[in-house]
Amino acid sequence: MEGFRVAPDGIQSSLIPTGAEYPMNLSIGTPPVPIIAIADTGSDLTWTQRQPCNHCYEQFLPFFDPRKSSTYRDSSCVSSSCQALGEGRSCSKQKHCTYNYSYSDGSFGGGNLATNTLTVSSTAGKPISFPLFAFGCGHSSGALFDKKISGLVGLGFGKLSMISQLKSIIKGLFSYCLQSFTTNPGVSGRINFSESSIVSGPSTVSTPLARKGRDTYYYLTLEGLSVGKKRFPCKSFSKKAEFQEGNIIVDSGTTLTNLPKEFYGKIEKFVVNSIRGKRVKDPNGIFSLCYKTTRKINAPIITAHFRDANVELRPLNTFLRVQEDMVCFTLIPTSDIGLLSNIEALLSKMGVISIIKYEGFNCQKWGLLEML
Repeated sequence: MEGFRVAPDGIQSSLIPTGAEYPMNLSIGTPPVPIIAIADTGSDLTWTQRQPCNHCYEQFLPFFDPRKSSTYRDSSCVSSSCQALGEGRSCSKQKHCTYNYSYSDGSFGGGNLATNTLTVSSTAGKPISFPLFAFGCGHSSGALFDKKISGLVGLGFGKLSMISQLKSIIKGLFSYCLQSFTTNPGVSGRINFSESSIVSGPSTVSTPLARKGRDTYYYLTLEGLSVGKKRFPCKSFSKKAEFQEGNIIVDSGTTLTNLPKEFYGKIEKFVVNSIRGKRVKDPNGIFSLCYKTTRKINAPIITAHFRDANVELRPLNTFLRVQEDMVCFTLIPTSDIGLLSNIEALLSKMGVISIIKYEGFNCQKWGLLEML
């Protein structure tokens, strides 16, 4: 694959599609305890389930036991990391900082905020360790995660995220390549940090991040969508601006792209008129548009028009086979802010987001390329 390059050295982990999520491998503690945790750009706190656990979901890996880690320390209620938890923080009788988080998909987590040594693999083949990494040691959690998953990696913009905590080392840079659930089975994606994450070349496009204070999220400005050659502008709620700045969030932990209801309605209507097929209802009530078919859906290409960047979303991205005889549209309506899902793309945080325009891109090849 030609047309772009990434820098050669840095922190790296594989991202293996599991269900509808993309977990990465890392280790916590001394000695290191392996963790498989979902890479999530929509949250900050990195957490894993601990032993003993009051209420936890089932996982294959052994639960992390803080009593067996020589570098584990509970965080105090007056620590800066505890203050960074915001409204989710509280203080135990032992004056230890505790947290309670809930997520948009209904999952939740609670436990002690602590520090420990974080260990991540690298492009050089040797693991790299980071002491005093603040993380959540969970004793109460509920989620519809695959049993392979033992936690979550917060890659957001906030103070407690992995990106912020390692900022002096990785310079706030990271990128990821998500391998499709349906193509190249068994092939993993990649997530890179520091200079190894820099993406460039004629096959990439870039769009600026919209600044909204110290929020967790990475905001982009979506100016519109095209279905085939028909363009639909994403109009601003303000009469002073043609487009609302920062009207969509990049969320690697979300499988479906959420669009404002009125805007979504126009897109869906045009998509329906472009597809010949038997429309059916989603029995789970998640998807708004589904078709009964065992074949590939013959759907139009949808182009996302971000500020300074156009990205084509082919049927591979916009339709998901949820049953053997049913495919559904991966764009859904919302009454909240838009969410850009974990589509097959490579993104890089450098004050801008760079997106590779290939369909069916092989993440394995990306990891072997060198900087231009």
